[in-house]
Amino acid sequence: MNTQLNAPTVTLHGLKDELTPDAGRHLLGVVDFTTKSREITIDSSCPRVSVQLATTISDGFSEVWTTARPVTPGRYGEISYAADGEFLFCAFHLPESHTYADATEAAYADALALTSSLGYRPFRIWHYIGSLNDLNADGLEVYRDFCVGRARVLERHGITHDMPAATVIGAHGGGIVCYLLAHRSGTQVNLENPRQVPAYHYPRQYGPKAPNFARATHLATCDGAAFVYVSGTAGILGHATMHEGDVAGQCRLALDNIAHVIGSGNMFAHDIGSCEGHALTDLSTVKIYVRHRADIPVVREICDAAISGTADVAYLNADICRSDLLVEVEGIVAVRPGP
Repeated sequence: MNTQLNAPTVTLHGLKDELTPDAGRHLLGVVDFTTKSREITIDSSCPRVSVQLATTISDGFSEVWTTARPVTPGRYGEISYAADGEFLFCAFHLPESHTYADATEAAYADALALTSSLGYRPFRIWHYIGSLNDLNADGLEVYRDFCVGRARVLERHGITHDMPAATVIGAHGGGIVCYLLAHRSGTQVNLENPRQVPAYHYPRQYGPKAPNFARATHLATCDGAAFVYVSGTAGILGHATMHEGDVAGQCRLALDNIAHVIGSGNMFAHDIGSCEGHALTDLSTVKIYVRHRADIPVVREICDAAISGTADVAYLNADICRSDLLVEVEGIVAVRPGP
């Protein structure tokens, strides 16, 4: 069996671990989930990003992305990036501010300009936003403020739908951190969930501008591998939050939503004929965000029963994009090429 993948792969490590890639692998990007916000650094290898989402160093971890090709790092305006000719990792950090729409618009414009100029297409995006559910200086929720800035630049580029999988989660501080992965020549299909209204069709009750992301993204790479990147998924049916105040009910529904998105029926509906579909036990890397720290044991018990014991799983105490959501789950399915 060929176990070498040209596509980026991710592993989770302790914050104090030495990050030495396996033979034949190269660092593409590192994201530290840690106790303090720091500016993005970039050295001879790749960008290193920090997200303030740990209470202690022992609670934190490093999300390490590697690739099979040599990597070239660089900067484009405020964007830090690394690319291997087929895949790109890039990130930006916006300092804490009274409002974020203008800065988000500018940074997103730079990220789109960078990926477009180098010939890459984003396939997975993460956003971590301090004070996510608080009100900004204009009385608008910080999350909705961010969505306004993102929508401005996407609309200017004619992007009203077909965005890739994404996560938006509340950090403990540090402004806004965004990082993304992009590819050049894979086959990308962004997946919706028929049980849920597409995010870009959310009614105005959720903010002046709707969020814009797919429920998951399927990426088939040139070496015969395939990946399903599952967005941050919560206990939502249609566009409504379900099981309000019930973390166990929301967690089970979030997992059910993921199972539906990655299952064979939804793959067939999106014309991914080469994919037989997947189960929750096929998730190899999972991050689980829980609003109230006291609820983590309940969520852990439910998720441990549904997710493979061999998966890399991290639990984080974090705010969710709606104040009535108590838990959100994201994950990756990786299918290696045959012999």
